[in-house]
Amino acid sequence: MIRPVFEPESLPIESTGANLPQVAAERLTPAGLRMRFEQRLAWDPEPQEARLADLRDPREAAVLIPIALRQSGLTVLLTQRADNLSNHAGQVSFPGGSREPSDPTPIAAALREAQEEVNLDPARVEVLGALPDYLTGTGFRVTPVVGLVHEPFSLAADSLEVASIFEVPLSFLMNPVHHQVRVFRWEGGERRFYAMPYPDRNAPDRNAPDRNALDRDALDRDATSGVSATHFIWGATAGMLRNFYRFLLA
Repeated sequence: MIRPVFEPESLPIESTGANLPQVAAERLTPAGLRMRFEQRLAWDPEPQEARLADLRDPREAAVLIPIALRQSGLTVLLTQRADNLSNHAGQVSFPGGSREPSDPTPIAAALREAQEEVNLDPARVEVLGALPDYLTGTGFRVTPVVGLVHEPFSLAADSLEVASIFEVPLSFLMNPVHHQVRVFRWEGGERRFYAMPYPDRNAPDRNAPDRNALDRDALDRDATSGVSATHFIWGATAGMLRNFYRFLLA
């Protein structure tokens, strides 16, 4: 079956999580995260689409949800994938990929992929645990591995796979106010997915007084071409973050 092509950023917002409860602030700390993974509280992941649950023999993969211990607070390291990739090109994602025969566990696969993609030293990662496997429409069963990243560490993008690396405060991603449900309808049905747009802190300010004409023209071209001044986190990445929210809320 051919998947319909759509622009996720242009789709309407059906709802947000503005009325949902907030995660307690103490759980969004290193000690709180450690304690939560040590507990065995009952909770329900987000239901997945029926068509995904019917996938036959999905390929095993793993991603690392790297939470950096910055002086200003905890941040989640994310990547913008290169445009030339065959799967999820140009999308925001966690470091990760297919599990190789040499990977004894999903944790090993996630750490290896993170080192290959963004040069993250596994020795700087304190693995806390894993969230439930996540099925993607492209045929992967992904294990999200959560880890605290201790300073000092340095990152460098593998230009063949990663266009850029950026950080988003964990508090932003775990705030349900920022969880959008967007819907895509076509003749064959409809699809809903989570999105969590995050402002690009490095984007030029269109209203800055010293912005010259050339820069304004460039910004206008970006606006008309659909390029926004946000990191548009959606799809599987947003779905796994939503599961993380539900896990921390339990």
